[in-house]
Amino acid sequence: MRTATIVLVAYFLCVLVAAIWRYMPGFVHDAIPAIGALTAAYLGHTTRPFMLPVTAGVAILGYLIDVISGTPAGLTSLVLGMTSDVARRTQRRLFVRGTSMMIGFSAFVSIIASLTQLLVRVIFKVGTIGSMALELQQIALVAIVTALTGPLVWRLYRRIDAAFARTSRERDHALEGLAP
Repeated sequence: MRTATIVLVAYFLCVLVAAIWRYMPGFVHDAIPAIGALTAAYLGHTTRPFMLPVTAGVAILGYLIDVISGTPAGLTSLVLGMTSDVARRTQRRLFVRGTSMMIGFSAFVSIIASLTQLLVRVIFKVGTIGSMALELQQIALVAIVTALTGPLVWRLYRRIDAAFARTSRERDHALEGLAP
């Protein structure tokens, strides 16, 4: 239930960002935050002993993002699945507490997800690939915007985790960002 709620909230955030972000001024107009990647990383980072609900949730979220963004079906699901796996592997080695750590981890997640998407697009010849300089510039802009929006998204997901906590100790751990 927790994963389904986070996926539903993430989809709502993606729809909201897709509708509003085009009105942003300046250079951020073209750099949309990677909310799907942040969600996949959060689910991978806070995963419980069973990986199946997280994988299913990330695959569904990726497909829904593909539907609203117009990318080929399955591309984002594959990228988010890989991102979730990377976050799960860093789970016990990285404490994502404090604003600076959330900003840094959000930028890291965005760069990993963007590079993975670029790699998948090249391997499977999906869409058009621009010059490498333009692709890297876009990756950097998305990483900056994602890093700035990441702490807000992570705090929202922590609140959801706290709402699903069974004890006050679990609720406190969820709000502090401690892995279960």
